[in-house]
Amino acid sequence: MGVGATQELLPIELGESFTPFDPPLKWAGGKRWLIQYLTSLWAPYRNCRLVEPFSGGLSVALNLLPEKALLNDINPHLINFYQWIKKGLFISIPMENDSDLYYAHRNFFNDLIRAGKSKIRQGAELFYYLNRTGYNGLCRFNRHGIYNVPFGQYQKINYRRDFLSYQKLFMKWEFISTDFENLILEPTDFVYADPPYDVKFTQYAEEDFGWNDQIRLIEWLSKHKGPVVISNQATDRIVDLYEKAGFRLHYLLAPRQISCKGDRSKVQEVLGVKNI
Repeated sequence: MGVGATQELLPIELGESFTPFDPPLKWAGGKRWLIQYLTSLWAPYRNCRLVEPFSGGLSVALNLLPEKALLNDINPHLINFYQWIKKGLFISIPMENDSDLYYAHRNFFNDLIRAGKSKIRQGAELFYYLNRTGYNGLCRFNRHGIYNVPFGQYQKINYRRDFLSYQKLFMKWEFISTDFENLILEPTDFVYADPPYDVKFTQYAEEDFGWNDQIRLIEWLSKHKGPVVISNQATDRIVDLYEKAGFRLHYLLAPRQISCKGDRSKVQEVLGVKNI
């Protein structure tokens, strides 16, 4: 590990009155386990806008519950799904935990992608079904932008048809899909960044996220005058990168949420904090 100063970050007791929203999607790498730490950092800034450059499954926003939020993700199909929830999404397509139906829906979804029509309501419906039914909560596209997650291995799936419980909350939030450097930050924004881990597999969307992007991200975050929190797997070069950028580092044990070999041992994660 790096040689920079570290500081203990204690979890807080969320209490019986804490009633977070369950995310509407299954999402690999979700940060719900981190909420007990993020809440204490967020509390003094709860009236600020929350900005997430990598919003993913929304576990952070749905637990912190900001009044204002700018939620970005490079995956346009994910953001399209959230935007349709804001409009009032009701899913009308057949949904069963069946491999034949899954691959038929996956083929149709990819046909919409090839035709440039995946942002229609049916694209959002299909994305939800594929997410809930596909393997292990993965969201994966090849370099041609084609969804290629195989059928899952769930015994039972509880599908949702409407998302009215989310709609009122989402109406206060802005959802966009762009590169993080295109986001326009306000000086008081509270930024939480959860980029793809510094590991071999980064093909979460059509675009890859490599080491140069990790550097580009930390340089972009370092320019922000307001509070910044970033999380990543604690590889040596990530720790070195964050330390040199002036972030205060905390080390936490994170649950391993996906492992083809069944390994559920915890992994060390680093939480970098600046301007807090």
